[in-house]
Amino acid sequence: MIVAAATALERLRAGNRRFVEDLRRNQSNRERRNALTTGQEPFAIVLGCSDSRVPAEIVFDQGLGDLFVIRVAGNIVAPSQVASIEFAAARFGTRLVVVLGHSQCGAIQAALEELARPADSRTEMFKAIVDRVRPAVESAVAQHGAGGDPGTVSSEAVRANVSRSVSLLTRGSELIERMVQHDGLRVVGAEYSLETGVVDFFDGV
Repeated sequence: MIVAAATALERLRAGNRRFVEDLRRNQSNRERRNALTTGQEPFAIVLGCSDSRVPAEIVFDQGLGDLFVIRVAGNIVAPSQVASIEFAAARFGTRLVVVLGHSQCGAIQAALEELARPADSRTEMFKAIVDRVRPAVESAVAQHGAGGDPGTVSSEAVRANVSRSVSLLTRGSELIERMVQHDGLRVVGAEYSLETGVVDFFDGV
């Protein structure tokens, strides 16, 4: 059964409220596991960060078979992530994609540190990831100047990076773009707060 994007989004909101209020349900019992041996119908796709503090199934209080989760440092968009989202949307009829960033993101911090180095002393470490979040970080730094408050710059860079990923997904994949236009697929951005546990949906909502 295809779950409409708006319904899926409300399920995630409700699940996050349960998580924040310590009212999580046990949704991964043996009966549920057995029921999934014949197939799956995830109602949402989540492109999130690999950070160990942000497991999507937990922060949205969902169980086995509910979410199709792709995790990579910095919730970046690269060909393998795009292909995974295309696969789930086309194969399972999932109609909601959430790009989930989070506060105090290590990939964002790494990019900020690299930008602060002299150009001739920047490292190759994490280059594949840092280069993909760099445009969002550079935008936040440019907005506040070199002397901007580090916390503010980091926070805005996290959101800019989520928004960039949303844009890359909706404009960089013909299949996703077509499904957005004709099949009810929605791609939205969100940020998880490590401090409060709250997920704030903001881009595409």
